[in-house]
Amino acid sequence: MTSKPVNFVAPDAKLGKNVRIWHFAYVGSGTVIGDDVKIGSLAHVDYGVRIGSGTKVEGCAYIPPLSRIGKGVFIGPAAVLTNDPYPPSKKMIGVVIEDGAVIGARAVIKAGVRVGRRAVVAMGSVVTKDVPPGKVVMGVPARVAYTRKEFDAKMKEWESSS
Repeated sequence: MTSKPVNFVAPDAKLGKNVRIWHFAYVGSGTVIGDDVKIGSLAHVDYGVRIGSGTKVEGCAYIPPLSRIGKGVFIGPAAVLTNDPYPPSKKMIGVVIEDGAVIGARAVIKAGVRVGRRAVVAMGSVVTKDVPPGKVVMGVPARVAYTRKEFDAKMKEWESSS
C-alpha cells in the first residue's frame, strides 16, 4: 500500500500565491503566509504566525505562536524560535524577525527577541537578546561578530572561489 505524504494546514490559515509546503509540515490556525514562501519538510509553523513574502523556512524549523517573520527571511534547518521565557508559563510572546534577516541552522532564539533587518544569526547560536539591524551574531550566548556587509563580502568570496 502506498500513501501520499501528508501536511496539515489549518482551514483558517491564509496562504499567499505560490506558497510551497513540503512533506509532513504543519501550519496552525490563524497563520498568514505571504506570496512565494517555501516551508520545508517537518517544519512546524504554529498558530497566529505571520510570515512575509519571499521567506524560506527550512525543514524541521519551529516557529512558535505569535511570531512575526518579515519579507525575504531565511530560516535554516532545525532552527527553533521560542515563545515562553519561563516555561511552562501561561503567558506567551513571539519572536520578531525583520525583513532580509538570516537565521542559521539549529540556532535558538529566546521568546521576545527581535532580530533586526538584514541581521544574521550564525548556525548553532543561542540568541538571548535583540540583534541589531545589519549585524552578524554568533556563539552561546550570541554576540556581535561583524557586520552584514562583511558577511555578504565573505559569501561573495566563498561563491567565487574554485
